[in-house]
Amino acid sequence: MKYLLMIYENEKAWESKSKEESEQFLGEYFAYTDSVQKSGNLIAGEALQPTQTATTVRVRDGKRLTTDGPFAETREQLGGFYLVEAKDLDEAIALASRIPSARLGCIEIRPVWELSESAG
Repeated sequence: MKYLLMIYENEKAWESKSKEESEQFLGEYFAYTDSVQKSGNLIAGEALQPTQTATTVRVRDGKRLTTDGPFAETREQLGGFYLVEAKDLDEAIALASRIPSARLGCIEIRPVWELSESAG
C-alpha cells in the first residue's frame, strides 16, 4: 500500500540553525533517503520551498481566487514529503519515525487512495 509521509516543521527553526547544524541535519536526510531507496520503499520524495512562496487557489461561485501564502497560518509548516510503499500502517509508522524531522516537528501519515481500487 502507498503512504504519503508529510513532514511538518517550524520553518523559523531552520533560520536559527548554524551552517554546521543545517549541514549535519541535511546529511541525516540524505542518509535516510538513501536507506529507503535501497530498501525499495521509496516511490518519490521532495523538499518544498518555504511557505512564503506558496499560492493558495479557491474557486467560489465560478470565480478563481488566489492568495499569496499558505492555506493556513500554523506553528508548523509542510516542508516536504516522502511517498512510500509499505506493507501496512505499522511499516509506514516505522519509516516515518526514522525521518530526521520527526525529532523536531511531526510526520503525518496518510494512506493513498488508489483510484483503481475503487473503480470496479
